[in-house]
Amino acid sequence: MIDTKTAPYAALALRLALGTMFLAHGLTKLLVFTLPGTAGFFAKVGFPGWMAYPVTAAEVLGGIALIIGLYPRLVAAALLPVLIGASTVHLGNGWSFGNPNGGWEYPVFLIVAALAQALLGDGALSIKKSPTFGNT
Repeated sequence: MIDTKTAPYAALALRLALGTMFLAHGLTKLLVFTLPGTAGFFAKVGFPGWMAYPVTAAEVLGGIALIIGLYPRLVAAALLPVLIGASTVHLGNGWSFGNPNGGWEYPVFLIVAALAQALLGDGALSIKKSPTFGNT
């Protein structure tokens, strides 16, 4: 049974963790690797280099939206393709993210976490609630 008194705070904790992760990864692409460097990496692993620009924007803006609670359920769902794309880069590297070039367990875990956020809901302290699905 779901504890309806604490579930909104569980969703908030998940939302803050996901938002922080997206923001950190997006800012790393922007400020550390730079957008041209990230574009080069994307091209090296088989994605079009230009995809680095919208992916970085999605990570930074999506991370901020999750942290402040701006349509978190929809944002988490919208970021799933970014996470799925990231996981494909690591699929051939084995399970552990400590493997050379990183394994797939971390990106796949993040897919599950974002899916859980999308299904669970916005959580406490959201500034703009997402539309609900079905009878929820």
